Amino acid sequence: MQDGFGFNVIMSTRPQTIAYGLHDSPVGQLAWVVEKFKEWSDPASDLPEDAFSRDRILTDVSTQWFTGTSGSIAQSYYDVDHDPEGWGPKERVDVPTAFVVTPGDVTIRRFAERDTTVARWTEFDKGGAYVALEQPGMLIQDVREFFADL
Repeated sequence: MQDGFGFNVIMSTRPQTIAYGLHDSPVGQLAWVVEKFKEWSDPASDLPEDAFSRDRILTDVSTQWFTGTSGSIAQSYYDVDHDPEGWGPKERVDVPTAFVVTPGDVTIRRFAERDTTVARWTEFDKGGAYVALEQPGMLIQDVREFFADL
C-alpha cells in the first residue's frame, strides 16, 4: 500500500491535475501507463513487454492520449472514493458470480462468499490485472465453462 498505491491517491483526490499533465505530454502518458502495465501484469514478467506486445502497449497509450480520456479515467477513481455509500455495507448479490484470481491478486474468497453467490472460483497460475490481454485464451475458456455450467 505504501509503495504502489500513489496512483490511486493522486487520481482519487486530484483527478484533473493528473489529467492535464498526462494529456499535455505523450511521454508522460506513456510513462504513466507503462508503469501500470509493469506493476499490474503477471509478477513473473520482468518488463511490460514480457506480458504484452509493444504494439498493444502503444495502442493503449495512444488511444488514451488521442482521445484525451485521462481525465475521465482519473475521475472514476475520484467518484468511487467520494461516494458516501461506497464504503458501506452492500446488499448481497444472489446472481451466480465467477471469479478469476491471478498471481498477486488480493481477492479474499471468504469476502466473495459473504457478498456474492460464488458459482465458479478459478485461480490462474499466470496473468495479472490485465488477464484479458495477458491470457485471453485461458480467460475465454473459463468464461465458456462458467456459462456452460449455468
